[in-house]
Amino acid sequence: MRQQGKTTLFLVWSVERCTLRSIPQRVAYTAQSGSDARKKLLDDQVPILQGSPLFQAVRRVSRAQGSEGVAWKNGSRIDVLASSVSAGHGKIVDLGEIDEAFDEVDDRREQSLLPAMITRPDAQLLIGSTMGTDAAVYLNRKVMVGRSAAMEGRTSGIAYFEWSIPEDEDVDDPRVWWQHMPALGFTIREEEVAHARQTMTDGEWRRAFGNQMSRSAERVIPEVAWRAACRPTVTPMGSPGVVFVVEVSPDREWAGIVASAVVDGVTVCEVVEYRTGTGWLASRCDELRSSHGGRVVVEARSPAAACGIVGAEELPTADAVKASGAFYDGIADGRVLVRSDPRLDRALEVAVKQPVGETWRFGRRPGGDVSLLVAATLATFVASTMPAPEFFVY
Repeated sequence: MRQQGKTTLFLVWSVERCTLRSIPQRVAYTAQSGSDARKKLLDDQVPILQGSPLFQAVRRVSRAQGSEGVAWKNGSRIDVLASSVSAGHGKIVDLGEIDEAFDEVDDRREQSLLPAMITRPDAQLLIGSTMGTDAAVYLNRKVMVGRSAAMEGRTSGIAYFEWSIPEDEDVDDPRVWWQHMPALGFTIREEEVAHARQTMTDGEWRRAFGNQMSRSAERVIPEVAWRAACRPTVTPMGSPGVVFVVEVSPDREWAGIVASAVVDGVTVCEVVEYRTGTGWLASRCDELRSSHGGRVVVEARSPAAACGIVGAEELPTADAVKASGAFYDGIADGRVLVRSDPRLDRALEVAVKQPVGETWRFGRRPGGDVSLLVAATLATFVASTMPAPEFFVY
């Protein structure tokens, strides 16, 4: 759980390495980002060390940008390592520490550390974290491997420790808290846990204080509103003034087309296509215009704008930002209906509100793709507020 002593545990592990080994040790500490790692080491761990008699063994604490760390009189070091695959190149590491692993979307920190440890005897990789959501791919895989090792009784290679409230226990019972929270009664009080339970969402409380995996489905659009807006049969196809919006993920791995039109006074949208790559987009858009008429729109600063779609209109980014808020309001007010589609559901599950000045637009959680959601917001916005006169009779 959070606030249960992980910072102290990482520090103790590091200090043991640096002070009780016969040869100088190199410890590499990482967190979500290089900035987070610097703050945790210098602002959280170093003050604990300074209050200990062991600080007498420290030669200096470096706070200079790019060389943050703790140097020991015996030649050992604790260094901050940036969170990138190349960060460990050219380095030798005896103890690699991956803190806050819930925020990892891939193996980049581990990939930077393991090669740097391969020539060191008794090298060790320490991974610690509060549980993440179902989108925390890296940590969830480690949890699965660790639990399996423990269940199988394996006694080498992996040591796995977990403090969590079991899924089938009552998280509202303080007696359960006392059984599973190691810091309760020491650094945190029951009253503080109870207050957090009253004020936090259920999923976030379970993750932070129960150390249970939460669902990323605590979404930017409330699920009850989304389900009310999803209908199995609504479609904009064949309606006058239909709009096809193309959106491409930033890495160009995925692309989607969403159609929208105003039908009986309500703006309706539907996923038309969602595939890997972008080479298929131009021909598919030609097919849609040939079969259904209408127009094709892309956001001016989107990767879709560079896909060679002949005749595509470009929507200014300022309007794209407005579209996110308009889509949110339209779903809440019943003015926007969506054809039910699990691919769009998945996009919504990984979506976040990405700040843009004093407003926001839909962005994505690490590892997710929101191309279809963005396309839906743009399509409904254009269809309902930006009619093309040549397609409408007034």
